[in-house]
Amino acid sequence: MFMDSPASSSDLAVQSCPLSDTPCQFLQELQSLRQEVDALKEQVRTDALTGLYNFRFFADALPREMERTRRTFQPLSLIILDVDHFKGFNDRWGHELGNRALSHIARLIEVAIRKLDFAYRFGGEEFVILLPNTDLFQALNVAERLRDIIAVTPLVNDRETIPITASLGVDEFCGNHGDSPEEFVERVDAWLYQAKRAGRNCVKGPLLESKTANTTVTIEEKDALFGAFEPNDDKDC
Repeated sequence: MFMDSPASSSDLAVQSCPLSDTPCQFLQELQSLRQEVDALKEQVRTDALTGLYNFRFFADALPREMERTRRTFQPLSLIILDVDHFKGFNDRWGHELGNRALSHIARLIEVAIRKLDFAYRFGGEEFVILLPNTDLFQALNVAERLRDIIAVTPLVNDRETIPITASLGVDEFCGNHGDSPEEFVERVDAWLYQAKRAGRNCVKGPLLESKTANTTVTIEEKDALFGAFEPNDDKDC
């Protein structure tokens, strides 16, 4: 008659909460703990400065995506982006504005990439963009588009515009490739080095014989970008 199962005991605990504007204490504590866990999970995988995913999360994601490519034979591409002359930027403008510049670049990356892509802060002034189900031609288009958007969207500081450019390396991983994650990153990083040697503010990757990447940014896109990054005295870029 009085034998309750664990589920019914739980139900009784919930029902014992007064039906009023005051939430049940135990439910409040449980909700608070869940929020703390979610916040900790986000901190583990998110870069505190830029809000992008961090290197640790990238190091976990890349092997998974490469293994998926091996199983499905859907191409996987990778972009490494390096902000040009960033040491000189910090020397001239200071580290606080340097941090704002990195946040500015992160926001531009989020605007420029597609919903299926993933952006990470690789470390320092370097960022990586992982492009699942994306071949080299598509990846070169994304990289050129991103390079152009960064070049035409300066950082605004006290009504002064500070131009920023970036160099990008791009390469593709296919299901029949034998690269390890480290080797794949080194291959893309080598293309980034070629972009720097070529004078910076450019994209380098394996040459395509009969295809040319579309680098056009429309007037409407430029207007939207400049509108999105107007100076705000109450909020950093």
